[in-house]
This record gives sequence, structure tokens and C-alpha cells, in this order.
Amino acid sequence: MKHIRSIENQKIKYLKKLSQSKYRRENSSFLVENFVIIRDAFFSGYEMEAIYLTEDFLKHNKFKESKEKIPDSKIFIIDEKINKHVSGLSTPSGVIAVYKMNEKALDKKEPTIYLNGVSDPGNLGTILRTSLAFGFNNIVCDEKCADIYNSKTISAAKDAIFKLNIVKDTNLDILKNTKLPIYIADANEGLDVSNFSFPENYFLVFGSESHGIDSAVKLLAKDSLKIDISEKIESLNVSNALAIFLYEIRRK
Repeated sequence: MKHIRSIENQKIKYLKKLSQSKYRRENSSFLVENFVIIRDAFFSGYEMEAIYLTEDFLKHNKFKESKEKIPDSKIFIIDEKINKHVSGLSTPSGVIAVYKMNEKALDKKEPTIYLNGVSDPGNLGTILRTSLAFGFNNIVCDEKCADIYNSKTISAAKDAIFKLNIVKDTNLDILKNTKLPIYIADANEGLDVSNFSFPENYFLVFGSESHGIDSAVKLLAKDSLKIDISEKIESLNVSNALAIFLYEIRRK
């Protein structure tokens, strides 16, 4: 383990840069500040580039269970001032792990959730976690979606960020080039999902709550599907709607 005591240290400057989406993309790396997520990722076999810890964190957390399996060269001790300088949290956790982005290819034998303009990182993270919970491992995010590696996305997604096949798409290329049927989740019209029989493989598209699904996506769709909800409410939050859709699909 090495101690770092200055915010001018090159490693600390690197961490600070990774709080910005631009630098995450350039370096193909991202930060996680939740120890539960870090521990779950570790025991799932997802290796970190490095981990930064405060002395206080070491005293009060069960890091010893993981420390024995992490090379000393990857462990750095920082003080509270540096932690606050680097952290994206209002109350820093005392631990920051760095990971390489590891985008996996879609499993072509499984259905795929396609996200069209889901711009809220909390919603995106919840969708990722819910998809994993219901066994939907393929996720496509278009260029209008929130950053997958935003700290708020990761906080909501938990370790799902490490376990799903998450792919980025631009200009609807994936939808335009697939031979699989495309279904869209519509807030107002379409077939009732609770009575719909899905084929073995397909794309299921969800849009943002505020803008819905792009008209260009609708032109590619085979059918629109909806949830039967009260007329007193216009629509559901996209992450809630997705949870109901996936429950209905798995129920059958």
C-alpha cells in the first residue's frame, strides 16, 4: 500500500478527471464510490485498476476480507481532504475504486431492452438493476441516454453495471439492421402487454417519460404495447413501467 498526501499527485489528478464523462470515454475508465458495489464486483470476478481508501474507512469497514486478494500495488491510502476533492458525492464514502469499461457484446439468443433517450441517470440505473433482476441481460442505450458510468447511474444500478451486456448505439443503427421484431412500450396506445404473447427473441424499446419514443423508432416497430392504467394518470415513470413490463413477460 502506498500513501498519497497531495492533490497535485498525478494519480489524484487522473481520478478528478474521471468525474467528467469526456475523460471517462477517453480513458475507458470509471469510478465507483460504494463499497457494497465494489465488493460485489470483486467477488463477481471484475478486477479493478486501483482502489483509494481513507484511514478512517480502513478502521471502520470490513475491507480486510477483500484486501488479501488485491495486490498492494493497487491500494492507495488518501486523506479526507483528497477524498473530498475527488469524490462526486456530497458525503464522500472514504473509498474510490477505478475500473476499466468492459462493454460486452449482446447475446443474440436473448431478447434485448433498447433505451431511447432515457436521460435521467437515476432512472437508467434503476432500469439496469431491474433488467438484471428479471433476467434480461441485453441492454442497448442510444446516444440520447444518460452516461452509463455517471455516479448516479452506478449508485442506482448497483453491481448490475458489471453483469449486463450493455451496448451503446448511434443513429438507431442496431434497430435499423436487426431482423428481429421491434416492440415499443407506449404510454397511451397499443396492445395490452398482459395479454401479449412475445416471440422467443425481440427488441423491446422504452423511451423517456417526458418525450416518449422517437417517431423514427415508431416507424421501425412491429407493434406498440401498453400497460392498462387508470385514466386519472397520464403515464408511469419509465423505470416503473419497465418493471411492470418485464414482470408480465416473465410471468408468462
